[in-house]
Amino acid sequence: MSPTKRRCRPGFQSSRLQQAVKGMLLLSALTVSAAPYAESDADTLSVKHSYHIGGGSLSQVLSQFATASGLLFVAEARLTEGKTSAGLDGDYTVEEGFRKLLAGSGLTHAIASDKTVTLKIAQPQPQSGTTAMPAVTVVGKAVYDSTDPYNEDYRLPNANTATKTDTPLMETPTSIQVVPRAVLDDQQAIRLDEATKNVSGVQAPRQLGVLFDNFMIRGFTTPSFNVYRDGLRLGQQSFETSSLEQIEIFKGPPSTLFGRSAPGGLVNMVTKKPLFTPYYSISQQFGSYDLYRTTLDATGALDDDKTLAYRMNFSYMDANSFRDFVGRDRVFVAPQLTWKPSDAFEINAGYEYKKDNITGDRGIPAVGDRPANVPISRFIGEPNFSLQAAESHLAHLDWTYRFNDDWKLQQRFVANILDTFNQNIVPRSLQVDNRTVNRGLFSGLTQRATYAQDFNLNGKFKTLGIGHNVLLGLDYYRFDESREATILGPTAPFMTTIDIYNPVYGSLQVPGNLAKNNFVAQNQEWYGLYFQDQIDLTDDLHFLFSGRHDWATTRSGVSSTAAPTLNEATAEKFSPRLGLTYQPVKWLSFFANWTEALGATNGRSSTGQPLPSELAEQFEGGVKTEFFDGRLIASLAAYELTKNNVLTDDTSTVDPFDQIAIGQSRSHGLEFDFSGELTEKWKVIGSYAYTDVRILKDSGQFGSAPLAGNRLPNAPEHSASLWTSYDLTDGFKIGTGAYIAGKRQANTANNWQLPGYVRWDAMAAYQWHIGKSRMTAQVNVNNILDKRYYAYADEFGHPRFDAMPGEPITVLGSLKLEY
Repeated sequence: MSPTKRRCRPGFQSSRLQQAVKGMLLLSALTVSAAPYAESDADTLSVKHSYHIGGGSLSQVLSQFATASGLLFVAEARLTEGKTSAGLDGDYTVEEGFRKLLAGSGLTHAIASDKTVTLKIAQPQPQSGTTAMPAVTVVGKAVYDSTDPYNEDYRLPNANTATKTDTPLMETPTSIQVVPRAVLDDQQAIRLDEATKNVSGVQAPRQLGVLFDNFMIRGFTTPSFNVYRDGLRLGQQSFETSSLEQIEIFKGPPSTLFGRSAPGGLVNMVTKKPLFTPYYSISQQFGSYDLYRTTLDATGALDDDKTLAYRMNFSYMDANSFRDFVGRDRVFVAPQLTWKPSDAFEINAGYEYKKDNITGDRGIPAVGDRPANVPISRFIGEPNFSLQAAESHLAHLDWTYRFNDDWKLQQRFVANILDTFNQNIVPRSLQVDNRTVNRGLFSGLTQRATYAQDFNLNGKFKTLGIGHNVLLGLDYYRFDESREATILGPTAPFMTTIDIYNPVYGSLQVPGNLAKNNFVAQNQEWYGLYFQDQIDLTDDLHFLFSGRHDWATTRSGVSSTAAPTLNEATAEKFSPRLGLTYQPVKWLSFFANWTEALGATNGRSSTGQPLPSELAEQFEGGVKTEFFDGRLIASLAAYELTKNNVLTDDTSTVDPFDQIAIGQSRSHGLEFDFSGELTEKWKVIGSYAYTDVRILKDSGQFGSAPLAGNRLPNAPEHSASLWTSYDLTDGFKIGTGAYIAGKRQANTANNWQLPGYVRWDAMAAYQWHIGKSRMTAQVNVNNILDKRYYAYADEFGHPRFDAMPGEPITVLGSLKLEY
């Protein structure tokens, strides 16, 4: 086998050329199918079409009608503010439809030659003997619903994650950042970490190469269990971005609403939902290292009454890598249905299937205090043996019942079954010559099941002139995991070493009937009851109180011979949060919060007694401001976050693996984020973070010197990002951005480091219309200067291995058809 050719993996035998041809043929077919719509503008406006558009805000109804008519609706928000429409049902020309929708609103419309619809104030008919003033067209920013597929906004005004209610960011007394779909599209973000890089204080040390998404927020690792989908926790996965509407990142301990969590924060993926307005898109991406990715998005109503809607998201990816022998195949399918028989009730149900085949990759070892000076493509596993496969089945159901405009009930449920198979030759130690790696073996099947649900009652009311937004909820979470594996060290008779400077592959022959010697089982389960009140003390002073009581149980066991006996540990705690926001003027708010939180269960001591759970406490304060009539939002926050009862060595016993919960870590820092528009054509999103995260208390790491005073791995003291895009013409857009990270410690011993880096990216896109369809051609170039850098060190691997290089210069092109 050639060392530069990735081997084919079972189940994914078709060539990349075939996949590219299939994608292009499908794209061409859709383009041809859109051709009949290429009527003249006059014909389009004079022909009647059937419309079934429900009532709602005037801006939303007009936007839906314009989209269905192949037009772009733009208007100054103040013109439609507070106005509603009964909708449209029947056969109308475009002119007739707009006249009916605008009847009684005091507005009229104009349609430009570029198919842009603008609004203007209707002038009164002149009386006899008076002179009519000429009509004035008011052109403003496009008014989009947040779920509109054509939404190009970088700034979204509201978020749900920090409070579990739809709350304006300016009134939220915590740090909450939103990465909208428009940013993901402009940056062509295929992985979740490619989106979170736009937010301050967030790093993404992906676990086991690319098998699991992992995040660090404010210097603390927030494992895959702190990644949420529509507000519900999921198990370990690598998540798909094609089905996402936006990403919300809540910073600080989230336990008061979400249960036991890592204290840094959480990442919440907000998925696309079915729409009652038809929308279809297909995209074909192709890039460096034989990357081919096809995505499909289709949604619309299934009945004339628009009570039932569907959405289908699909993606397929086949890609090699700059890393030798490394590649990835992915299939993702996600059908959904929404039933809305009335304005009061709505139910959503869906299913997601995802299958990954990935080459196991453990990065580059450290020599001295830096990653070894070898090519960044260097692979230290075995090409014919290293394989990781994951298959995920996810089902979700949620419903909402609105008693009136102020009160509603909501329940959400998700179940996720995930099986992962791993067989890898992994590095274990570096010999004294600093070039020969002793290797071990891991091979096994892990089965995981996650079940999560919550039930919320949310209502608004006033008492003595004071406004309340109350949330009462309860949730349940269960996670089961079992593993049967073979783990062998360098002393296994067939195990061979590898020279990192002159590797030779194929000499290692693994027997086919290895006995299992590692059996692991665990179960986490908890119930939580929480209450929150967002109180409007005055129009400009808002107070938040939330509290939660948790009852949690963890059962775990490990054995070398058979299914293990499970040991049980329980935890119970009340977690409070207080927040205050002062908004003296509409564009400026000051905020502060204090939180106590329940963290992970720590298991048992050397005597079999349950160890106290991890606890966290945070103090945070800052300022948020809006510029350019709310088009740009910025926030500045300072915080101190302490994590207690961290596990450390129990030096009172002879077993070096015994631990005790006396450790303490602390993170404090400063974070600055901004996103939105400088002008109608100029968009930006950026961040800066100063993060000082250290171990304060420790008794020694497996018999070595205590770690007190050391920095936690992968967290740079200084990091920053800036991405900006500009519409040069109506169809041509350019963008560029830079991402900066300072030197990072690669392990808790702080005996080797990852150097700092600056990465420069850019993009260009051109859009044109084919009838009612829109075609976009786009190209992104990442790491333009081809700088060598290291993205992270996998802290879950060996402490002096697993430095993962960042990608060299890469090009990603795409063609996207929407109609």
